[in-house]
Amino acid sequence: MAGPSSKRIKTISVSRPIIYGNTARKMGETRPPNAPAEHTHIWTIFLRGPQNEDISYYIKQVVFKLHDTYPNSTRIINAPPFELTETGWGEFDINVKIHFIEEANEKVLSFYHRLRLHPYDMTQPSQEEIKSIFYDELVFNEPNEQFFQTLMTKPGNLLPSNKTDQCPFSKQLEIEEIDRINDGIKEVDKQIEELKGKVAEKLEEKP
Repeated sequence: MAGPSSKRIKTISVSRPIIYGNTARKMGETRPPNAPAEHTHIWTIFLRGPQNEDISYYIKQVVFKLHDTYPNSTRIINAPPFELTETGWGEFDINVKIHFIEEANEKVLSFYHRLRLHPYDMTQPSQEEIKSIFYDELVFNEPNEQFFQTLMTKPGNLLPSNKTDQCPFSKQLEIEEIDRINDGIKEVDKQIEELKGKVAEKLEEKP
């Protein structure tokens, strides 16, 4: 019996949500045994589903390229969790490459994440955990029939309705973000109308 066809399905797009980023905290007296003396923080970079779902059914491998000063700076993660924990003292760009399963026949996806160790808000206590986490969606345009069937075996890693401490990305956050954007647009429109009124008044004052 013939297996699933690798023919591309025209006009079809399938998306899968992911979150990626890093957490970091300042090291105290308890330090990893191999941490260099000049390293001040311990950090973890990761890529996972919004609610920590299994994403290995379509992602085969994640490669993290660290700063060249790290030994074995190219770190290859072949199974979930797709994450890496290290120590360091400085912030730098980490190249992340996502390799999809063989039957996907999709190109490697490459992007950069800026490792964040320090808070943007300097009033934040230095011992608190730093989080630099982003939401994105992987979009597969015209997937082949075999990969499409694989993607359809899972519900799609849907976002929860309400945000929680464990999963801040949610439909609720999306609605709140849209409301903030709409409020900002209204405020800009208001300021434009006020400026138009002031300009009109100035023009009327001219002899």
